[in-house]
Amino acid sequence: MTSFFELAASRYSVRRFDPRNIEPEKIAQILEAGRIAPTAHNDQPQRIKVITGEDLAKVDECTSCRFKAPAVLLVCYDRNACWKRPFDGANSGEVDASIVATHLMLAAQDLGLGTCWVMYFDPAKTSELFSLAEDIVPVAMLPVGYPSEDAAPSKLHGSRFELDRILI
Repeated sequence: MTSFFELAASRYSVRRFDPRNIEPEKIAQILEAGRIAPTAHNDQPQRIKVITGEDLAKVDECTSCRFKAPAVLLVCYDRNACWKRPFDGANSGEVDASIVATHLMLAAQDLGLGTCWVMYFDPAKTSELFSLAEDIVPVAMLPVGYPSEDAAPSKLHGSRFELDRILI
C-alpha cells in the first residue's frame, strides 16, 4: 500500500493525456473523495461538474489548458452555502473548493489517473457556457485522465524550498 507521502510526492501536473475514457467507477470514487473533504463549519459549499464528451469543446473555449484530457472536473462553490468568518465576513468558499480539489487530485493519483490544477480559465465564460447559477463560483478546472506514455513532471516539479524557508 502506498503511503500518503509517497502518493503526494508522486502526484504531478499532467499536461499530456491518453485519450481513452475513464471508467465510471473511478470517476465515482474521485467524486466521493471530494464529497468527504473537510469544509469550514462542514457547510459543504463545494459544487462539482463532471465534463466529458461534446461538452469538452466548451472547456476548450474557456481555457487552453485541457491537454486533451477525456474529462474535466469543474470545481466550484455556492456563495450562499459558505461559512462566513464573523470577524470580517470573509467567506470560506474558495478555500473549501481548494481543499476539495486537492482531495480530487490525490484520489485520482491513487487510482492511477493524472490531473492538472487549472486556474487559467475565463470564469465568466465558464459560468455562461455551463449555465452555472449566479451563486455558483468556479475556482478550478481539473483535467483528469490516464497520463500519456510521454507525460512527465515539469522541470520545476521537484524544486521545493527548504522547510525553514516556509516557516514563519
